[in-house]
Amino acid sequence: MESRAVRSYKLRGRRITEGQQEAWDRLWPIFGIESSDQKINLSELFPDSKRIIMEIGFGMGEATAQIAAADPTTGYVAVEVHRPGIGKLLSRIEELKLKNMRTIEGDAFEVFEQMIIDSSLDGVHLFFPDPWPKARHFKRRIVNQEFITAVASKLKPGAFFHIATDWQPYAQWIAEEFTKQTLFTGGEVDRPDWRPLTRFEDQGINKEHPVADFRFIKS
Repeated sequence: MESRAVRSYKLRGRRITEGQQEAWDRLWPIFGIESSDQKINLSELFPDSKRIIMEIGFGMGEATAQIAAADPTTGYVAVEVHRPGIGKLLSRIEELKLKNMRTIEGDAFEVFEQMIIDSSLDGVHLFFPDPWPKARHFKRRIVNQEFITAVASKLKPGAFFHIATDWQPYAQWIAEEFTKQTLFTGGEVDRPDWRPLTRFEDQGINKEHPVADFRFIKS
C-alpha cells in the first residue's frame, strides 16, 4: 500500500532510553506483532478473551496497561508509531504480568487495511489524539470521514468507538464529523470510571481544559 501523503502524527524522533530499548529487545518478540500485509487471527491471538479492543496512539501506555490489567477477560491490541512509548508499554506489560495485550508499531490506517479483518473488533479506543489546533493543520486531524469509515469497517455490528479529548475545539470537530455519517450512533458521554486519569489528562485539567468523552456505536 502506498504511504498516505497526510499523516495525523509527527514523528518526534527515535531517541529511546536504555531501559526502553532493553524492554524492546527482550519483550518485543513476546508481545509485539510485526507489521505485515497478513491479516491477524485475533481469536487465535486471544483465545481466552470474551472481546477484543484496539487502542490507537497510546503514548507511553500507562492508561493502556491499567485498563488491560483491570479487564483481564478482554484482549487488547495497542497501536503506536513511537518506539519509546512501545518500549515503556512493554515494560508495564511485564511488570503487571499482562497476558491479554499485544502491541503493533505502525500507522493505524495501514494496520487497519493490512492486518485487521473486517468486523473483528469489539471496540476501538482513541484517547487524546493530537488536536492539530492551527487551521492549516486541520487536514492532519485523525478524526475525519476516512478514518471513521475505516474504524467502522473493522468493528462488529453493535461495537463501540470511544474517543476522549481535552481540546474543546477538537471536541466540537469530532461531534460535527460524526453528524456527517450514518455508520455510528451516539455522542458525548460522561467520563467512564474505567478510563484512568493519565498524567497528560491531569495536566490538561490543571490548565482548565474540559475533557470530553464520546461513545459511538456501530449501526
